[in-house]
Amino acid sequence: MYKRLLLVMFSLTGSLMMTGTAQAEQNTALYLAADSALENTELNTRDKDSTTLTPVDQKESKADIDITAAIRKKIIRDKRLSVNAQNVKIITLNGVVTLRGPVETKKEKKRIQKIVKKTRGVVKIDNQLEIKAP
Repeated sequence: MYKRLLLVMFSLTGSLMMTGTAQAEQNTALYLAADSALENTELNTRDKDSTTLTPVDQKESKADIDITAAIRKKIIRDKRLSVNAQNVKIITLNGVVTLRGPVETKKEKKRIQKIVKKTRGVVKIDNQLEIKAP
């Protein structure tokens, strides 16, 4: 579907110089190659599944919020972790911490697991962190 646009140009003096019409395509989609690093359709589809926790599932329990905040603070302070690792998803429900998202290495995945394990109030860890493909 095309939308007609009126093109109007003004000179520096403000007088009308030229008018015309042009067509602009609406709803232009960006298509990514299947092997593109930005292609994450499969992950997005998985996240729509009600069995997969997302940050929206974080409850308003003060204890769970405190656990998540403590973990996030420790992860951010650890300058050995990559930006991806510092931005992992942390979801806490009744003391059970779910970790999701990409990390650069297996070492980062283990490091985050260790941080969570040492955090007060954590009952169990569901480590779903994924090592980013090279």
